[in-house]
Amino acid sequence: MFSKILVANRGEIAVRIMRTAREMGILCVAVYSEIDRDARHVALADEAYLLGPAQPSQSYLNSERILDLAERCGAQAIHPGYGFLAESAAFCRAVTARGLIWIGPHAEAIDAMGDKLRARQAMERAGVPFVPGGTEPIADLAAARRAAQAYGFPLALKASGGGGGKGLKIAHSLDDLESAYSTAQREAIAYFQNGTIYAERYLENPKHIELQVLADKHGSVLHVGERDCSLQRRHQKLWEEAPALIPERVRTGIREAGIRAARAIGYDSAGTIEYLVADDKFYFLEMNTRIQVEHTVSEMISGLDLIREQIRVAAGEPLGFSQETISFSGAAIEARINAEDPTQAFRPAPGRIKAYREPGGPGVRIDSAASPGYEVVPDYDSMIAKLIVWAPTRQQALARMRRALDEYVITGIPTTLGVLRALCESADVQDARYTTATLEPFAAQWAAQAPTGDHGTLDSLPTPHAGAAPDTLRIEVNDRLYRVRFVDEPSGAERREPATARRPRRTLQERAGSKPGTSPRNEVVAPMHGVVVDLPVSVGERVCEGGVLAVVEAMKMMNEIRAHTSGVVSAIHVSLGSTVEANAPLVTIAE
Repeated sequence: MFSKILVANRGEIAVRIMRTAREMGILCVAVYSEIDRDARHVALADEAYLLGPAQPSQSYLNSERILDLAERCGAQAIHPGYGFLAESAAFCRAVTARGLIWIGPHAEAIDAMGDKLRARQAMERAGVPFVPGGTEPIADLAAARRAAQAYGFPLALKASGGGGGKGLKIAHSLDDLESAYSTAQREAIAYFQNGTIYAERYLENPKHIELQVLADKHGSVLHVGERDCSLQRRHQKLWEEAPALIPERVRTGIREAGIRAARAIGYDSAGTIEYLVADDKFYFLEMNTRIQVEHTVSEMISGLDLIREQIRVAAGEPLGFSQETISFSGAAIEARINAEDPTQAFRPAPGRIKAYREPGGPGVRIDSAASPGYEVVPDYDSMIAKLIVWAPTRQQALARMRRALDEYVITGIPTTLGVLRALCESADVQDARYTTATLEPFAAQWAAQAPTGDHGTLDSLPTPHAGAAPDTLRIEVNDRLYRVRFVDEPSGAERREPATARRPRRTLQERAGSKPGTSPRNEVVAPMHGVVVDLPVSVGERVCEGGVLAVVEAMKMMNEIRAHTSGVVSAIHVSLGSTVEANAPLVTIAE
């Protein structure tokens, strides 16, 4: 077994890995960017080394610097966590070339599943069903039209090197096929430096089901059950649960196909095989050759520590148990607490947390690196914490999730707490009838009805058990404590509106302000700090209200900036690939 490992990641997953490693008697080395000097994963580590500036390309994606530090500190192995370099076959090979151990699958397995077309070809050979579509690249618009004739509409045009909804565009008819093709290819090049596109039939209302697999270097390939990950926004998950409530015939098929898929590429670590399930049929979607964010719910129902098993497998140890000895008990749910504004289509909302209090009690687990004063920075993803609950039954788990969300307090920035609490009351969630098409319309309806606080979400409002909000007084009468929301300041200051009162929503330009001498109505500004990854308009071009003017990537999410009025583009203030700050002008529209 290793005596020292380097964790090439940050945030909650770095903390999660270090906790297990410490239980195993393994010393942990942290790496950090300049902005992460005071991060929890740095404090927990036995040693910590600076990578560089906050930008991922100069820190957590700086593979040479990470390898040099691993050699310098005497680490024997590198655990990449998820994201960043976790699915880089090139980095995996570089690690082993330096005489270090990669805690993850071998590079050929990463390669086989990293390219979606190659993965489909491998699944075809293994007899694993995949979404109807091609196994060859779409070379041009004519090929896209032929694919539409072969597979029908709606048609998904997808980046072969993509994932997480990036490089994915949907064409619902021939009229929007050209736009979908060109945009998917442009995003594929921008995000993955690979413009290869393929086509498949778009399933509009499926369930997204995952199978957790675990394999060693001695030929054992096991599964650790299924997860339902269908509640998504922008093709990214917000709520996951295990076990998935699917027909037993489908469950059996998914498990058998998953084992075949892992064996077909000689898999030898923890990994996830993703499927779409529709009309009692299942289709292979992709394989994630790493630990997943939502591995926690599989751990909760199986009793396994998947990080521990990853480390043991990387050290060459056999799993030491069989499929028959893995038993599943109860139900587990994970809710992702993100710094996003659900009232603004889940727009990323970096900033500093003021108050922070986690829930507790039986069956409650928090995976987080946050604390009061913690700053969610725009350079990384928006996750603050993962709230995981377990209970003997699903209904008890839902009740426990309600209670835990009520106890969770985060103020200072918008979060997903409010919409997650509302999901607990959704009939579709209570009956597990939800699909990938459920969350976004639900959130839009919730946002239209929800009271807004200072940040446009419920995160700053008191919940039944969360304590007093800033505009609440605690009063004792006859030894009984009351919480009273006041309308007038106790000091007699000017009357103010209660936090729960509805406030008219301001336009983007009204919220952001404008440059002196420029009409807010004519200038479109960036709603957040990010990188301009697409500029589909040019000066002199006429645009319609609602048309996409720019795409800004922030916190691993693509944000389409749309025209608030029709007119002619009179000026473009940014360039492709440039970094913009919140409220920076992007485009000026002349009516």
